[in-house]
Order: sequence, then C-alpha cells, then structure tokens
Amino acid sequence: MLTPVNLAAALLALLPYLAAAFFPRRFCAWARVLPQWARLGGPALLCVPYALVAWPAGVFRWSWLALYAALPVAIALLLDHTRRADADERGDWRDFLVLAVLGLAVDLRWFEGAWPAHTAVFNKVLLLDAGVWGFLALRQLEDVGFDLRLRLRDATIGLRELALYVPIALALGLSLGFLHLHGHWPGVTAIAGAWLFTFFFIAVPEELFFRGWLQNLLERRMGRTPALLLTSVLFGLAHFNKRATHFNWRYVLLAALAGFFYGRAWRRERRVGASAVTHASVDALWSLWLR
Repeated sequence: MLTPVNLAAALLALLPYLAAAFFPRRFCAWARVLPQWARLGGPALLCVPYALVAWPAGVFRWSWLALYAALPVAIALLLDHTRRADADERGDWRDFLVLAVLGLAVDLRWFEGAWPAHTAVFNKVLLLDAGVWGFLALRQLEDVGFDLRLRLRDATIGLRELALYVPIALALGLSLGFLHLHGHWPGVTAIAGAWLFTFFFIAVPEELFFRGWLQNLLERRMGRTPALLLTSVLFGLAHFNKRATHFNWRYVLLAALAGFFYGRAWRRERRVGASAVTHASVDALWSLWLR
C-alpha cells in the first residue's frame, strides 16, 4: 500500500478535505473566483487518484474512471443549481438526493469493488471531497461548522457529551452483550494513534455528513429537536450491517444513542470539531477496551 504512487494519490485525495477543514474561508473564497467551467468541471479531477491506485495494481477499469469523474460533476451541477433555487436555504430535494447517494454509496459499499485490497478508504475520501466541494464551495451552505482548527471549547463540549453518553452506553451495552470489558493497556502511543486516525478518517467525515449537512438541513425543515432525533435514528440505521452478516440491531441501538449525543455536541455551537471529539473518543474507547 505504501508505494510512492499510492502516497501521491492519497495526497491528491486528501487535499480538498484538508484545505476545507483548516482553511475554510480561503477555500470557499478561492472556489468562488474560479470561472464557472472550472467550478463545475473541476471535480472530474477526483478520478485521478483512482487511476493512480488502480492502474499499477492491475484492477483499472474505464467504467470506474468515468464514474469517479462524472459523479462529482453531477453533484456539483445539482448543488450549484440548488444554491440559486433555494435562496432562503430551507433545504431542497436536490440536497437530500445528493446526501442519499453519498450515504448509500459509502454504507452499502457500492464502489469499493473498484479498488485493490486494503485501499477502499480512497472511495470514502473521494466521495467526501465531492460533497465538500458541492455543499461548501458551490451550495455555500451556512452553519455547517466544518473547521478543524479546534478550540478548547470544542474539546469541552465534546468531552461533556462523552461523559453523558458513556454511563448509559456501558449499562445498556453490557446488559445486551454487545460490549465486553478488556483490561489490556495498549500504551499511550497506541491510544493516541487510534484516536487521531479515528478522528480524521471516521469521526470527521461522518460528523460532517450527518451533523454538518443532514441535521443542519433537517433543522430548517423540522426544527431542532425533530432533526436531532431523526438524524440520530438514521445514523443508527447506517450501522445495521457493521460487524455482522444480518441486521445488527444492538449496534443500531447503541449507534443511534451515540448519534443523539454527537448531534447535541454539534448543535451547541454548530461545530463539527466538537461532535467529532465525542465521536472519536467513543470509537477509541470501544475499539481499545470494549469490543
């Protein structure tokens, strides 16, 4: 996996994600001064990391290349039109169509067959890039809170929601046989590594999708509490096929409950970083001591 070509592909794939996360104002301002053909056609370049990874591995297919070029452009076209059609930002059917396609593609692993073994994470990052460009640069959706220049307040809010969730999750998870306590101490380096990997590659993408985009848009239609509850349920259902070959209702239940506290963390100050702190901490605790 750690070939020079794969590393170059990873840098290209991560560039839009990290640029939007750490330079949000500059990223959006730069996108707005591009000519229209570049704003709408530029996302086709997201097919390049696929070609770089798949070609040397012998799994390259022109059909997959076309998909990774065309789907981001289609998302850009839809969301650019949505910005003009939904001036009051109450949420438009095109917003939810894009979210449905992105969410189902990741959750049901529609495109992972395009990738060599152990590189399917590229699929998730490229779809995230397409959403970031569409919703932030073109749709210009407000109050997303995608800014990973973390503040002390983000950690305070995130850890408070963690403290509220953990006792409930422990009692419920242990009683259902879903959680299992382990006393092994993996070491500070392993703990920090697990948390950082989870934060950047699991928690932030999922929090941006479910809270920054989905809950944000649903609030405009339904109000704060219904949006929080519905997003939590959908987040739970997104875990129905995790670590099981059947409908894993225990995972769904614990994930939906977790989603409630993640949603509370995000909406406190509308910061993806805050809910991602809660999310990454929960996942790290589970993977290291409770799985």
